[in-house]
Amino acid sequence: PEMAPPPRLSKSELQRRCDEAGVGRSGTRAQMVKRLEEAEGEEEDDWDALDVDAALEAKGLAPSDDSEEEEFVQAPAGGLSSKLEALQEESRKAREEAERAAREKLDRLYNFTPKEEEEEEEESGEDSSEDEDEAGKAAARLEREARTKAAMAARTPDRLRSPICCIMGHVDTGKTKLLDNIRRTNVQDGEAGGITQQIGASFFPNETLCDRMGSLLAKNKVAVRVPGLLIIDTPGHESFSNLRSRGSSLCDIAILVIDIMHGLEPQTIESMNMLRAKQTPFVIALNKVDRLYGWSEAKDRPFIEAIEEQDDGVKREFESRASAILLSIAEQGLNAQLYYRNKDPREYISLVPTSAHTGEGVADILMNLVGMTQKMFVDRIMWTPMVQCTVLEVKVIEGLGATADVILANGTLKRGDRIVMCGFGGPVVTRVRDLLTPRPLRELRVKADYLHHQEIDGAAGIKICANHLENVVAGSACLVPFKDVPYDLEVLKEDAMGDLNKLAKAASEVNGGLGVYAMASTLGSLEALLEFLKTSKIPVSAVNIGPIHKKDVIKASIMHEFKPEYATILAFDVPLTKEGELQAKESQVKVFTAEIIYHLFDQFTKYMADVRLEQQAKAATTAVYPAICKVSSPDHVWCRGGGGDPILLGLAVQEGTLKKGTPLCVERRGQKDPETGLQAYLDIGRVVSMEPEKGKQVDVLKAGKSAAVKIDAVTSIQYGRQFDHTYPLYARVTRRSIDAIKEFFKEDLSKDDWALLLKLKKQYGVI
Repeated sequence: PEMAPPPRLSKSELQRRCDEAGVGRSGTRAQMVKRLEEAEGEEEDDWDALDVDAALEAKGLAPSDDSEEEEFVQAPAGGLSSKLEALQEESRKAREEAERAAREKLDRLYNFTPKEEEEEEEESGEDSSEDEDEAGKAAARLEREARTKAAMAARTPDRLRSPICCIMGHVDTGKTKLLDNIRRTNVQDGEAGGITQQIGASFFPNETLCDRMGSLLAKNKVAVRVPGLLIIDTPGHESFSNLRSRGSSLCDIAILVIDIMHGLEPQTIESMNMLRAKQTPFVIALNKVDRLYGWSEAKDRPFIEAIEEQDDGVKREFESRASAILLSIAEQGLNAQLYYRNKDPREYISLVPTSAHTGEGVADILMNLVGMTQKMFVDRIMWTPMVQCTVLEVKVIEGLGATADVILANGTLKRGDRIVMCGFGGPVVTRVRDLLTPRPLRELRVKADYLHHQEIDGAAGIKICANHLENVVAGSACLVPFKDVPYDLEVLKEDAMGDLNKLAKAASEVNGGLGVYAMASTLGSLEALLEFLKTSKIPVSAVNIGPIHKKDVIKASIMHEFKPEYATILAFDVPLTKEGELQAKESQVKVFTAEIIYHLFDQFTKYMADVRLEQQAKAATTAVYPAICKVSSPDHVWCRGGGGDPILLGLAVQEGTLKKGTPLCVERRGQKDPETGLQAYLDIGRVVSMEPEKGKQVDVLKAGKSAAVKIDAVTSIQYGRQFDHTYPLYARVTRRSIDAIKEFFKEDLSKDDWALLLKLKKQYGVI
């Protein structure tokens, strides 16, 4: 059967929709549709595309021409009503979207803030976050202090750590040799010039100490309670104050080595003062007793036994030399006594006679070290969990990569611990990958097999393996942050970088940015080098640590613009890389490297002396020494000059110094200088040669001396015309000549010369 035709939409339905939209039902169908379109806000394009009548006709819903109302019939599903509703919904969504966009635009217009205000808001936000950071750091510092105090209070004498001992003394007193004897090794062969350049550490276990002390333990009733002894071999160089200071601050007790044949030397006194300043207890090793005339060797025996076997003459010489040294120590304000006569070790420093070559007295010195720390300084060597650690050296080792040699003074270092150290480009934060120690009785600097550990208690010399250690500054602290304290890591980062920043800032500020470029292998060596350069009055513009790279040479070459002689690098115990060497040749930068600090000083001093001579030679024609002369006699005029001829006459120097090349002038009597209003002067020429005796020429003529002087006279000047024997002849000084004298010949002038220069300066009106 055929489908029934679709029901038709009556006029009343259209009117109802108009009523709902509130647009009224008057007018034609087309007008009603138009008003309905405007009211519902449908888009124009959609309504243009929709021909309502055509759509109605297509659906078979076209209205009849009858104007009378017909009965409403329900439209089939999917008819026009559903289509209109869909269009209406789309229209509503589009309208809401347009309104939302308009509101946003208005909001932006009404709430407009200039860029500056936005930046200020951002800055204020940053400031508030910075304030939070600072508050967090302050809280972390307080927490660290509180924990440190609690850890110190919890220490007990039942658990002691190994005391750290430091060896100090003058050059060539036998420090390393003494340590070699205790250790029964020979590190000295590896030292540059027989002088220790890096801090080394050796651990002496409890058993070794007992073995070396032998009979003295039973005789003196000493029980060794410490786990061992860690000895740091600190350089004994005069300029190594800072490296030794670092050593002193680490150590609990020190050995001050004095040569019995030479007594107290400058370095010995300096070391004494340093130990006193740091309140570090020490014993004195009176070394080289085997050099006493007639000494009979008693290898490795205690000194008390060895001295009993000597002749009376040897005993007398020993007593005489020991008394002289005790007296010189007393002159330094310290009480000292030979250890076996010392009844009060707290008041008197013990002197232990030793021989590093034959071993006499080594047992005695070990007994004194152990006895003193156990009896008098237990408080110093009680173990605490708070880590105290210092980086001695950073080395790249095959198979291990970059490693850090450290002295762990106290606390426990574990594998996997997070550590913070000072680096060249900022703080280095890393994790401990491995903890290595040398086998007992091997020094940390000497390559040997290593023992691996999960954790180590202080005191110990440790090699740390970790990532990113290649940029760590040797000589800086190795810090361990608390895991449970926020901001503690940030606090330790600041603390770690403190030393290097302070050093670099101090170096550049002192000299106003002018000076040489100083480089060293470790922070301690750099401190020592800077101290040495300061006492040697060599200015420093910048500093760095590690090998000399191209960038270091470029930085040093900046001095060519200011003071070319300072375009130099003084490098202590560091190598020059290939690219650095090529850049130095190209930039004309002098690089001085040495393994011993004195050699560096000697090289630079020689270089500066050569530069000085070169500068003086260039400035010789400009610099004018002050002098006043007179013609010795009218008869001593052999050539009057004029027409280009020289003037040759006898001159007597009344004041100052007459030098070859000095320009001379005479007064223009009765005339004033139009510029200064002072007496006018006439330039007559420069001194070409001086002969105090016939055939003997000199370059300098001091006050009170006379000579035949040849003057390369100005063409128009003639003796007897512009001047005669009544006119004094003055050295012509100018501002330029005074500056040249001050810069290059300052040390050549006496007080009288300076006074005369000042007088001539006023006389000529030089500003």
